[in-house]
Amino acid sequence: MNDRLIDDDRLDLARKSILPGEGFFYPDSFDAERADREVREALAGADTVVLADPDADGLACVAFVREAFGTGALVPTSPHDLSDTLDRVADHLEPGARVFVCDLCPDEYRYIAGQFERLIERAASVQWFDHHQWADETTERVRTAGAELVVGDSEEECSADVTLAALDHEFDPLYAELATVTRDHDLWLREDPRSDDLADFAYWSDPEEYVGIVREHGPDLPPEVEEYLAEQRVEKEALIERAVERAETHEIGPWTVGVTYGRCSQNEVAEALREAGTDAAVVVKPSGSASIRGTETFERCHEVAGQVNGGGHPKAAGCKPDIYDDMLDYAHHWTTRGAVTKQVILGAFERLADKGVETSQ
Repeated sequence: MNDRLIDDDRLDLARKSILPGEGFFYPDSFDAERADREVREALAGADTVVLADPDADGLACVAFVREAFGTGALVPTSPHDLSDTLDRVADHLEPGARVFVCDLCPDEYRYIAGQFERLIERAASVQWFDHHQWADETTERVRTAGAELVVGDSEEECSADVTLAALDHEFDPLYAELATVTRDHDLWLREDPRSDDLADFAYWSDPEEYVGIVREHGPDLPPEVEEYLAEQRVEKEALIERAVERAETHEIGPWTVGVTYGRCSQNEVAEALREAGTDAAVVVKPSGSASIRGTETFERCHEVAGQVNGGGHPKAAGCKPDIYDDMLDYAHHWTTRGAVTKQVILGAFERLADKGVETSQ
């Protein structure tokens, strides 16, 4: 494939809004080779390792571990990639190293069982800090395998809160403030304007750069970072506007559900749909995944996502329906603005509404 066809820098905004980023078009085998090399290099000689979601919440956890132990090799990963990442870390971990897993929740234990148990055997200790919705069976099996698992209240704490409290270290007040501001965005409280800055900077920057900056400055980002964010937000706002414009609403049971498609910042799009009167919002991404956001009148996002290969919190969840068999399916996804994915997720809302009706009868 000609590189220019997937070059983000040459795409106009209209096309960029409906197509995935250029990284999507790299084969999994290429990504796997690169990931294996990066994990091997990161873990060489490391006595402390952190597996974390590379958003603001997960990276705050990395900052806390490094502050407490003076070191911590970072291995960024996501819930969908967790089993593969555990496998790579188990392959390359220095014998006797301590391991932390932060801001990650497996959908089911069976997806990580073999890989996680190999990691437990090789590591001196494994501590897992999170705040998502954990199934009782998964919680029990992770602990039975030998990990120290601490799961916070997903409606009150973010993973940064959990990690800060769980680590046996006297932290500077700057770190407590970082956890508080991180929670403000992660739980979508939106009471502190600095939290949007942290979330955007974590998204646009290299994870190591983010960790270094917040360890030095806490939640008050330096002027050069603020200038960078202002430049990046020009395009961000334009992509949000396009996603909001193409949104549709559906009445499902007692709920008004807003559904849209596009490469965009899902939280801001969901907020705009909430202000327009929706109880829940679904933002389908060009990559095939989707974000589901709730409100005070809909706190069952994780139940919707759980039906379509995902999970999360009552008011915020994510999923990627297992409906993509080949590139023709993705081509249809892009040209129809996610029609099949929307249908599958709306079907999950409908089943949830039907279940509610049955329960009330």
